[in-house]
Amino acid sequence: MIPTVRDVIALPVVQAGLPEVVSSEHLDSPVRWVHVSEMADLSGLLQGGELVLTTGSALRDAPRAYLEGMKRAGAVGVVVELGTRVEALPASVAEVAQALGLPLVLLHRQTRFVEVTEAVHRLIVADQYEELAFAHRTHQTFTDLSMRRPTLADIVRAAAEMINESVVLEDLSHQVLAISPRREPATAVLDDWQRRSRAMTEPWITTPVGPRSEEWGRLIIPHRPEAPARATTVLERAAQALALHRMAERGRSGLEHQAQSGLIDDVLGGRIADDRDAAARAAALGLRADGPYLPVTVRVGASADRLDPVAVQRRNIRILDAVVHSVKSQGHSAICSIRRDGEVSLVLALVVRRGMTPDSTLTRLADGLREAISRGGDTDRVVVAIGADAEAFADAVHGLRESTHVADVALSMSGAQRPFVRASDVRLRGLLTLLHDDPRVQTFAETELKTLLIHDADHGEDDTAVLRGYLELAGNKSALAKRLHMSRPALYSRLASIQRRLGVDLDDGESMTSLHVALLILDAQHGAARN
Repeated sequence: MIPTVRDVIALPVVQAGLPEVVSSEHLDSPVRWVHVSEMADLSGLLQGGELVLTTGSALRDAPRAYLEGMKRAGAVGVVVELGTRVEALPASVAEVAQALGLPLVLLHRQTRFVEVTEAVHRLIVADQYEELAFAHRTHQTFTDLSMRRPTLADIVRAAAEMINESVVLEDLSHQVLAISPRREPATAVLDDWQRRSRAMTEPWITTPVGPRSEEWGRLIIPHRPEAPARATTVLERAAQALALHRMAERGRSGLEHQAQSGLIDDVLGGRIADDRDAAARAAALGLRADGPYLPVTVRVGASADRLDPVAVQRRNIRILDAVVHSVKSQGHSAICSIRRDGEVSLVLALVVRRGMTPDSTLTRLADGLREAISRGGDTDRVVVAIGADAEAFADAVHGLRESTHVADVALSMSGAQRPFVRASDVRLRGLLTLLHDDPRVQTFAETELKTLLIHDADHGEDDTAVLRGYLELAGNKSALAKRLHMSRPALYSRLASIQRRLGVDLDDGESMTSLHVALLILDAQHGAARN
């Protein structure tokens, strides 16, 4: 940092001269250069910001005229070396300097001015070199970052780290797209954000983002930074990186979607540890401020163009747009993110209207999601999975792991499609769906059912369906006979034949459990083959 008058006085070479500060006004003024002169008028020699070193001959002759001339010329202070001279300065010198707001220092021991100028100029040159080095580091940081295809949050975070100041990226409607707080919580930064941002009555540092006349946002340091020049340099370079990022990502997804996805990634990655910060950022992105929140995963069947990355990306954006449109059109709010091909996760703030229940509201939303997605021509196989609700936004984000698991299971399950599924709807079937391709699981199912499957294939019968019904009804033979429209004697004979072929007791609880698990594994394998 460029030295101030106070810094110069503290230098050892100045302290050796026994300095006496007779006017302490504006000691924190920066010293641009040091000038040594005995001339009474330096108006044609100074450019402003100089500290003048003199032996004081002109000051003795006309104190007021000399000091007023120094003030007009832009000097930031005067150092007078009295040394061994016995002539005292006029008593009015201190009063005049104080009235002019000009620092005045007297050195009572002989001092070599060349040593003072060398020491000060060394500090100034070092500061200039440091500024050049900082500018180079800034350029290198954002250049390297741009090569790695960063998110909006990555660029904002890099800017905040370089200057250790809170940095906010907002769009033209003053909605926060990304924030990286430093030395203060995000809740404090975002408090009443839109009003404060529109008013701009606070000492903020701002930089527009986007080409001139096509600006789409602003980078803001929402307070007066400790190093304004460096802060401005970093914001300008970060704005360039954001503009390049916008150009590279144009057509892939909107700014709002990128910001929402980045927020979910930050929570899952542990980069946001404070639940209040996470909630404040979510609210700044449009999520209702009070819970409860539902983790929801929308899974769509595989695309026929899965080998074409451009087609896959466009399809995922269509699905995301359909999800966002359905949520907003029904009066809800959500933070959404594309997690992988055919999957959109969202933290949903559900609005339950009068006369409706949460389940009926979710059913209506799920139906709307399917209709919106099908209009894009993607697929009619859409699963909406719901995780456990949470009061805190961050807890709901972590609940997306559960809803994603449920969605994966439900997509592989056969049977009628429910409007939405929860963990309680998949249970053991869900576990077996995840494990169905494990060789040990496959071997177990094959061992349990092999003889029955071979008999059905050889004789064109469907004893497997009879066994399935028997197990689903927990061994209730009367109910099974009614379901199959069979007489009881005929059913008893059929079950006895199945029991002989399998070599197990169908009335034994453990045998029933093993066979039921084996059939569920078989169902999971068939479901996976269809999807």
